Amino acid sequence: MERSEAQEIILKGIGAAPGICIGKAYLVDKEGVNVIKKYHIGTDDLEGEINRFKTAVKRAKEELRAIIEDTPEDHAAILETHVVLLDDKMLYKKTILTIESEGINAEWALKKVVAEIKGVFKRMPDPYFRERAADIVHVSDRIMRNLAGVEQFNIRDIDKRVILVATDLSPAETSQIQLERIKGFVTDGGGMASHTGIIARTLEIPAVLGLYNATGIVENEAIIVVDGTTGTLIIHPTEKTLVEYEERLERYEHHKALISRVSKLPAQTVDGVSVQVMGNIELPEEVVAVRDHGGNGIGLYRTEFQYLSRSGFPREDDLFDKYRDVVEVMAPSPVTIRTLDINGDKAVSYFRSHQEANPVLGLRAIRYCLNKPDVFKTQLRAILRASAYGNVRIMFPMISVVEEVRQAKAILKQVAESLAREGTPFKADIDVGIMIEVPSAAVMADVLADEVDFFSIGTNDLIQYSLAIDRGNRHVSYLYQPLHPAVIRLIRQVADAGREKGVGVFMCGEMAGDPVHLPILLGLGMDELSMNPQAIPVVKNAIRSLDLKQAREFVKAVLRMKTHEEVEGLLREAYGPLFASHFGIDSPVSDGG
Repeated sequence: MERSEAQEIILKGIGAAPGICIGKAYLVDKEGVNVIKKYHIGTDDLEGEINRFKTAVKRAKEELRAIIEDTPEDHAAILETHVVLLDDKMLYKKTILTIESEGINAEWALKKVVAEIKGVFKRMPDPYFRERAADIVHVSDRIMRNLAGVEQFNIRDIDKRVILVATDLSPAETSQIQLERIKGFVTDGGGMASHTGIIARTLEIPAVLGLYNATGIVENEAIIVVDGTTGTLIIHPTEKTLVEYEERLERYEHHKALISRVSKLPAQTVDGVSVQVMGNIELPEEVVAVRDHGGNGIGLYRTEFQYLSRSGFPREDDLFDKYRDVVEVMAPSPVTIRTLDINGDKAVSYFRSHQEANPVLGLRAIRYCLNKPDVFKTQLRAILRASAYGNVRIMFPMISVVEEVRQAKAILKQVAESLAREGTPFKADIDVGIMIEVPSAAVMADVLADEVDFFSIGTNDLIQYSLAIDRGNRHVSYLYQPLHPAVIRLIRQVADAGREKGVGVFMCGEMAGDPVHLPILLGLGMDELSMNPQAIPVVKNAIRSLDLKQAREFVKAVLRMKTHEEVEGLLREAYGPLFASHFGIDSPVSDGG
């Protein structure tokens, strides 16, 4: 009765973890510390105030340690980073220094320091690093609650089948989700690269993030529908919408079970061409998910996590242990290790060297590594040592000119020679490749092909730089179009250069993990696609329904299109029915009209 009187509301956010759930909303009412007062601390009381802060941090560590003990290993690594953050000098030492130097209370000092750190992360060009601001906030919230004597919210205490609606959920809170009780969750904040999103995907629980004001609209116990595949939240669904989504949920679960059963079979087109479908990972623990979902290897192993999750540069042996773990588990399948892709000015406190006015065009990724050869050599030694235990490829990020490739290879050669002199085992003939994510690299692909064994197209940055668009800016994010003709033409240029020079052409951006793009990507000549592990079964299944010869002909028509709308229309016309009937991909549900 109540539901029929309420108007259906549809909100669009970021689909962080695929799947559909329908149920009652549970509004997570975390008792926070909303009003923080500033007050002066006399000189005689400063030591006591600092000790109060240290005690709050100590208790936060103990709470996190307790959660980690009850957390699966594949999530624990993320939570360990929060423990490390509690000791980070940008947060811990600077808060103490602020209390001392300004004679203010711990809560205000912490608030001031966190605001500064958040600003630094939020200005970063890379979405991955922008999301790290959320980690700082989650950690500081825990300290703040301890300072204020507020009890921490515990998701484990929820004892009914519900869908969580929250302003935000920290990785620690997400790790406490009991799958038999929590159907899914939505949050006002967060994004694809957030650690909360990563945990949701490993839990395989539907999640929509970045809804901005869901907590202000959804009422407790309201019926809601969460579609994590399309990033949709429906509040007070009509009977028609409910029926539509219940049928859709049934089809989704059936399709998921079906493709999971065949996920380890080869991804071969109907005309007999095999395509390698790989997984992207950030944490060594994720390698199990790639293997379980039928991945043919690791197409992108991001190595930044080993640098961000500590208070100083990692030692060679620390890196080697992590790389070796992944390489051994995946052997003999390939593991593509991307060298450090980090912004040297902003990422973590010990990286800080100087401020940059425009870090997006500054000292980052391969530029940073070439500028810091000792840091670079340490990582290259660890990668080469790991190569003795399986099938390793090495990949340099953010290449914009051929000189960078030559310099990186020269340093790699020096490292190999030093290992050989020491008698340390390694494979001397591993494949060396580069990320194609800057338009200049795509344009110069025929020249760069003479220097490497493979290209891996990073579509996220390539689209951003080609269209001069910050997709994190909601005022212009509509311009972020993977199917823009300019993007497709750049990809074709890279593919043509690779084919002509006998260089492998791979793709490891988000575009590769969306089955809708497959007819174009295969038609352009991608040899290998890499994506988040959970997308692998769907993409492999989709490939089995495609004819490569037809896809190549289709691309000729695509290249005549002038707008992304025309490309999308052509795609729907040619492959829409196939997507619906074979790929388990439904068109978006109508607004009820």
